[in-house]
Amino acid sequence: MKIGNRKLQSAVAEFGDQILEEVRRIVVETAQLIQSEAKARAPVDSSNLRDSIEMEIFDGGLKAVVRVTAEYAIYVEYGTGIYAEGPGGSRAKKIPWSYFSPKLGKWVTTSGMPAQPYWNPAVDAGERYFRREMRRLGK
Repeated sequence: MKIGNRKLQSAVAEFGDQILEEVRRIVVETAQLIQSEAKARAPVDSSNLRDSIEMEIFDGGLKAVVRVTAEYAIYVEYGTGIYAEGPGGSRAKKIPWSYFSPKLGKWVTTSGMPAQPYWNPAVDAGERYFRREMRRLGK
């Protein structure tokens, strides 16, 4: 049994290719948005954190990964010590402690540092963009 004809099959294939291209565009633009938002929101001291925000595209644009490779990124996002929020916040050190700062060349006493969210707000913005664009595509 055969349903349709060559023109119909060709039109369906072309429509599918157009949709696939739009999905690729949305995935890549979402990753670019997350990366640029995170970089714009990241606090800058030495710019190492901002420079460690990377993006990689896979599967011809159907998959994207945005990552932060700076080892201390989570501490900036969620804070430390008495200010810690999110993962591990309840287990954070609640008393002052001292450490030697090579940057300052002296011992420093601290109770921690407040959170400076840059990652989660960027991911939230990316999610809103992705959902909006995919809804628009479905209409």
